[in-house]
Amino acid sequence: MKAKLGIAPIAWSNDDLPQLGGDTPLSVCLSESQLAGFSGVETGGKFPLTSAELRPQLAEYHLQLVSGWYSGTLLDNDLASEIKRVTPQLQLFRDCGAACLVYGETAGTIQNRQDIALSRRRRLSASEIRQYGEKLTEFAGYCADFGVPLAFHHHIGTAIEDERDIDLLMASTGPAVGLLFDSGHLMFAGVEPLNILKKHGQRINHVHTKDVRAEVLAALDWNRDSFLDAVLKGVYTVPGDGCIDFAAITRELADNGYQGWFVVEAEQDPALAPPLEYAKIGYASLKKSLIQAGYVLTEGEDE
Repeated sequence: MKAKLGIAPIAWSNDDLPQLGGDTPLSVCLSESQLAGFSGVETGGKFPLTSAELRPQLAEYHLQLVSGWYSGTLLDNDLASEIKRVTPQLQLFRDCGAACLVYGETAGTIQNRQDIALSRRRRLSASEIRQYGEKLTEFAGYCADFGVPLAFHHHIGTAIEDERDIDLLMASTGPAVGLLFDSGHLMFAGVEPLNILKKHGQRINHVHTKDVRAEVLAALDWNRDSFLDAVLKGVYTVPGDGCIDFAAITRELADNGYQGWFVVEAEQDPALAPPLEYAKIGYASLKKSLIQAGYVLTEGEDE
């Protein structure tokens, strides 16, 4: 079983909260990602949008492009328009060798709205999810044919947030729709992460390893606090610094035959959680869990 360790840039610069690392150069994120031991990074708002610009910057720090977020609007948009909108990003990702496209459904999202409480997120009926799933399957087929598989990101504040949503979406989509497993968003949504692994393990094609500070989560007021409020209060952290059992998660992923990227992604205030320091904590903790689960860590693209 092979695993590669990547990290997301959100610990250095938060695109939804510019006050968190808004003035941090991309070079700092890349150099510190390499220094912490990671072999790949996901994209963020400061990353170049062409392979001619991005590939030399990644090569300078011996980093691979893992993947990156795509703000999908397929829930309200028509298929042809969404395909036209995603194609430049697919081109970039294919040219740079990314493993997948992280698709987050942002139609009606409140994940980037500090003025809207967690309880007011968009909710879909079973029939609406079925209709959405049909369209998403076609979209994912296009991505797969392009050479960049889709990994669907369940996310707090979006229309696909909790276990019921995930179950319905998986039942309503074809195999082209991969599932991104995000431990932190599951725990936040009140979902036992192992439940998702046991039910949908064969659909998982990308992994985000976020940890959660249980005391912060327990103190949130879902009728008053927004998702961004929760981030500012420190609900998320890196593996090894919260309450999630990553040893159990990595064992289950290994049992399911998952191989590929494990990405540390924990949005925090860099003034309170220095990114390099926490990146090293996340790397060491996750590496330990992976090795205990029987994974062999690799770095090269062809390993």
